[in-house]
Amino acid sequence: MNLKNILNSILLLCVGFASCNQNKIYDNSTDGFTSGTYTFVFDESISPILDQEMYVFKSLYTQAKPNVVYQPENKILDLILNNKARFAVMSRDLNQNEVKLLTDRGLPPKVGKVAHDAIALIVGKNVPDTIMTLAEIKNLFNSNTKDTKNLVFDNPNSSVLNYLKSYFSLESSNQKNIYAVKNSKEVIKYVANNDNAIGFISYSWLVEPDSDYISATKNIRIVGIENDSSKSKSLTYFKPSQSTFALKQYPLTRTIYIIDCTGKIGLGTGFSSFLQSERGQKIVLRSGLLPDSMPTREILIKKEL
Repeated sequence: MNLKNILNSILLLCVGFASCNQNKIYDNSTDGFTSGTYTFVFDESISPILDQEMYVFKSLYTQAKPNVVYQPENKILDLILNNKARFAVMSRDLNQNEVKLLTDRGLPPKVGKVAHDAIALIVGKNVPDTIMTLAEIKNLFNSNTKDTKNLVFDNPNSSVLNYLKSYFSLESSNQKNIYAVKNSKEVIKYVANNDNAIGFISYSWLVEPDSDYISATKNIRIVGIENDSSKSKSLTYFKPSQSTFALKQYPLTRTIYIIDCTGKIGLGTGFSSFLQSERGQKIVLRSGLLPDSMPTREILIKKEL
């Protein structure tokens, strides 16, 4: 074999190893049920609740060293469907085609529910009109709309924007008044300083804001949305809350899902079990979102003699 052939062989081997590493970029197997390392991919639009869950999980299981990567929804799907990630928490379920694709590859997904969240619309504190109908919201995305408000999202590949596209059956969202900033915090800050803007974010960012954007939340207001299917005659506009989620009054609600394609009992299984356990669901309850399964509450009644 001449020198040229030897170099070509080495090059092919390097490319092969690089390809294998790329395909398994988020897959490592030094993990057990509550120990070791594994990489989780989380939807960045719901990071407040997932940060809380992960903090408690790691506090309880000190041998667990999960590596958390936050990504927008479209990126998460790309990683999962191309076998570059095998455990994710995101704000939508897999569709039939996605499930079939993974199953055909020998990676049948286990899907579980964690909590119920919502898309909240926010406006500046000085904006007088803080109620909207679903028809008015849909019209904001009409390319022929006469409304001049800027529509602000956390990311062009965000699950928030994807949800609205699906909910309102939007064919396109490319008009000039739609903007994407860096993250949900920046959405809140932008709206707080611009009365001509409407922000779209996960409700989880508004319940217990961090110190780096809490001042901005004091300069915004949450929009009440009309629920066309509500049977209530006295109040037809609802804001996101645990009660309006539970009573199915707030229309723009969504579910947070676990997607487990690991195919084994490891750290992903352990964290999934924790999220769906009573302790994990109590964290959801305290966060202001609605748990998928309501934690039990024991009441001790003492009888006086």
